[in-house]
Formats: sequence, structure tokens, C-alpha cells
Amino acid sequence: MKKIQEIAESFYVIFSLTFFSGAMFIIFPEQIIPLFRYFIWGVATIVMFLYWKKAIATIKRDIFIWILTLIILLSFIWSVFPDVTLKFMGEVWQMSMFALYFATRFTLKKQVKLVALTYLIGALLSAFYAVFIPGIGMHWADHPGAWRGVYDYKNTLGSMMVLGSVAFFSLPTDKPKHPLYRLYKWGGFSICLLVMSLSTSKTSLVLSFLLISILTFYRHFRWRGKVSVIFLDIGILILGCVAIVVLSEWVVLLSGLGKDPTLTGRTLIWGVALARLQQRPLFGYGRGAFWSEGSPYAAEAGKAVTAIGFIPPHGHNGFIDLAIDVGWIGLSLFMASYAIAYFRALKQAYVAKNPEDMWPLAFLLFLAMNNVTESYLLRQSNVYWVMYLTIALSVRQKGD
Repeated sequence: MKKIQEIAESFYVIFSLTFFSGAMFIIFPEQIIPLFRYFIWGVATIVMFLYWKKAIATIKRDIFIWILTLIILLSFIWSVFPDVTLKFMGEVWQMSMFALYFATRFTLKKQVKLVALTYLIGALLSAFYAVFIPGIGMHWADHPGAWRGVYDYKNTLGSMMVLGSVAFFSLPTDKPKHPLYRLYKWGGFSICLLVMSLSTSKTSLVLSFLLISILTFYRHFRWRGKVSVIFLDIGILILGCVAIVVLSEWVVLLSGLGKDPTLTGRTLIWGVALARLQQRPLFGYGRGAFWSEGSPYAAEAGKAVTAIGFIPPHGHNGFIDLAIDVGWIGLSLFMASYAIAYFRALKQAYVAKNPEDMWPLAFLLFLAMNNVTESYLLRQSNVYWVMYLTIALSVRQKGD
């Protein structure tokens, strides 16, 4: 019976991660999606109710993130478009409950295994759609020939494959010399890299290269209590974020020298968003309100880039968008949570005896770098926020 429960819960996690990654919206009819959403939400809630003592213990690992979650849930009160904020408030509950479930019910070792398997399935499905149903699996009007697979955009596919490649790289070495295990580990890793390259997402390729390089460095480098190591780690995080901008946008930067070096309009959008944030600095504009359809603020940001009528769906920076949603207070709470999780992950990585112990650090680096030029934090219902909550609640701390 216990084995059946473990298998059922594993299938549930893979199903849920696939949903949060956005693949379900391509594979299944739109009418079925709400059923999936409530199914995921309901199962997580029921299980956490049954294991409420363990759930409370998990919640206590990061109080900052739950205060932030409460602010997000209450942001409809001061939202400039309260109907918009309320409409999608269930997404926050759903992501939070599933992340709490995932962190409570599964060890870090099992989490990495399930994440890797999820994105291997995503890679194979994406290849199937791109080859056999190219009308859905490939871009045609924009970015002709680029794969998007079972996701909404080529950059999304690339981003998911970054997670997949890093997860396979961090897979536990249960049977390191077993040929089938090695085939699965490095075969899955290679498939993720191949699909990533076919997405033509430069940012994803750069991210994957940087993360694998950093993980390789950490595997051969152990903390021995030197303060200088802490500054080195912070430097790696900062330089990694800068490298994403420089390496993924190098063509734009070079062609823009002496002309209009705005990272394809991103800096103009950021300028408008930050200027507007000064008008509502503490709690922002309410989750999802600023960039919602018909928002005059989004239209203003679009006009700053071009006069053609372009309206950006987000600010192309996850940290700025988080501040726009819940103000400097909300962003500060997130940064406090991130800093705690990051230093716990560093400590765990430096004493790591198993590859999966590197996973939290890898994901946190990925999250920071990936949100420099894209908005992959709190926007809509997404796997990045789910995985961040899971990691923040799972990474070891003193006494664990």
C-alpha cells in the first residue's frame, strides 16, 4: 500500500510540475485546464491537512516568504485594478499549497529525480510536437524554424530545458556504475541540451553553460571557513547576472554602441516601471494589475519603446515586476527570503557528499540570472515560483 501511495504521489508531482510549466495549455483543450488547476490545489490541500504537523514544521523554515504570500493575497485591497488581482488570486494559493506539499512530502533527493523526469518528458513531447505537429511545436511568423514544443514560446522551452539539464546534472548517484543509470542520467542531460539548442534561445544556452560551469567549480571546491569565500560566492552570483545580459544580448549591445543600447527596449520599459513605482512605493499596484490587458501603465511603457502600439505583457525583469506588484516592502521580503535560502544552499553545497545537495544552489543561481532580462517570478501561474518556494522550504538549515 505504501509503495502504491509513493507511485501515485510521484505521478501527481510530475503532472503538477508539467501543469505549472505551461505544457498542459498546449496539449489539452482550454476547457479542461480549470479542472486540472482545482485537482492540483485540492489534493495538496487535503494531504497537507492530513499531515498538518509536518506542514507547520515546513512553514516555519521561512517566515519571510509566508508574510510575502499574505501581502500578495491581500494586494487586491490596494490594487489599481482589484478585479484583475482578485481574478487570479487562486493561482497564488495553488502554487503555495503545492510547493508546501512538495517540500513536506519529498526529500531533496526525490525532488531532483522528479524534476529531471518531468523535463525529460517535456523534452520528448516537445520534440514530438515540433517534428510531427510543427504547426504547434514550431514558430512560423516570428522566429521561423525555432522550436517551442509544448510550451508557449521558444524562450520558455529553453528555460525549461535549462532546469532539466541542471536537474539531470544533479541527479543522485544511486548506482553510478550501472550502465542504464549512466545512460538515463547523461542521455537525459544531452536530450535537454539538444532541445534547448533547437529552441534557439540564446539566454537559455548561456544560462546552462554558466550553471554547469559553476556547479563543476563547486564540486571541486569546499568551504573551509574562509570569509573570502563568501565574497567570492556573492561575486559569482553578481557576475553571473551580468554575464546573462552581456552574452545573451551581445549582438544588440554591439550594434547599439553609439546608437540605442536599450537591450531591445528593456531599459526603456524598466525606466517607466521604476518611475511609476515611485508613486506607490510601499505596496505597489497589486498583483498582475500594472501589466494587465487595457492597463494605461503598460501602454505607457509600450510607447516608450515604439509608437506602433506595442504593449508589453510584463516588464522583462522579475525583480522589478515583483516590486511593481507588491512594492519595495514585498521585494524586500523576497530578498530576505532569497538571501537566507542562498546562504543555506551555499553551506549545503560546500559540504556536499551527494550531487543532489547542489540542486538548491543551482536553482537559486538560475532564478536570479533568469530574471535579469525576463519576468519569471510571480507572473501568472508558473513553475519558477513553485520551485523557489519548494527550495526555500527544503534547503537544509542548522539542526536539520
